[in-house]
Amino acid sequence: MKRVIVIIVCIALLSCTYIFKDKICNKLANYFKSTPDVQIASKNQYAKEKNYEYVQITNDFTPYNYQELLNVFYTILDSGFDTFTFYCPDEYQDCLKDVESISNPENIETLTTIGNFIHPYNNFSSIKVKYDTAGEVTVEINHLYNKDEIQKISNKVDSIYKEIITEGMDDLDIIYAFHDYVINNTKYDESFDEKSNDNEHDSARALGPLYEGYAICSGYTDVMSILLDKLGINNYKVASDTHVWNAFYYDNKWWHVDLTWDDPVTKDGSNRLEHTFFKIDTATLEKFNIDNHAFKKSIYQELK
Repeated sequence: MKRVIVIIVCIALLSCTYIFKDKICNKLANYFKSTPDVQIASKNQYAKEKNYEYVQITNDFTPYNYQELLNVFYTILDSGFDTFTFYCPDEYQDCLKDVESISNPENIETLTTIGNFIHPYNNFSSIKVKYDTAGEVTVEINHLYNKDEIQKISNKVDSIYKEIITEGMDDLDIIYAFHDYVINNTKYDESFDEKSNDNEHDSARALGPLYEGYAICSGYTDVMSILLDKLGINNYKVASDTHVWNAFYYDNKWWHVDLTWDDPVTKDGSNRLEHTFFKIDTATLEKFNIDNHAFKKSIYQELK
């Protein structure tokens, strides 16, 4: 009798399962497809947490469109994480396609552009993005500066800061004095080859101008950005196809400053200090009609 009851119950369960199979499958699918919780580590001390027209800090690491995806990458980089995992939701059908486009190692222009809006210490020398068909995306970051280099640069900037400060100076005076100090102690590295790993000087990073007396535009720009961040002044790096310089917010307005072009290369090798590109607005910059300064206003919208 018990066997008969067991058989009847099993048949009933199987019948119910068959009748409601679609609902059961949908429930299971929704359960397993639900976006896992993102584990968020603490941001480091160099996180700027600034919002711009191009990218904004986010607390929601589940992107539902391209702009939100950019914001996720921006927040990851700005926070100084070494590695971070987030998930693409089903609702954002092109999410993995967009992740692939953004992280394409053959063309990382988008990630490089995002890097212009963060502290140089949190910027990357290389970045690897892994993803799978389930929507899991893991970002692995090798930072441009290691801890020892950061300490070395910070010590030098602090030393210069103390040397150039005099009584009554405001922030703009300090920026001006730092601009002059770097240029007076640095030459543009004409021999630097960005495709080579065997350059004589570390000119593309802040170590070049601070410790070796040589820089290219990215070295000049990192140094100035570090000083501006030290002063608590909102700033970012502006890039064209061939050049990079600084922009900073002062007296309720955005300004350009370009140490590279204020430290011109001379035929006789003599040192020259100029202020042509110190604290100028976009209208003034454009009057020079220099191709190297042709930046995309769709990205650096504060500088329109």
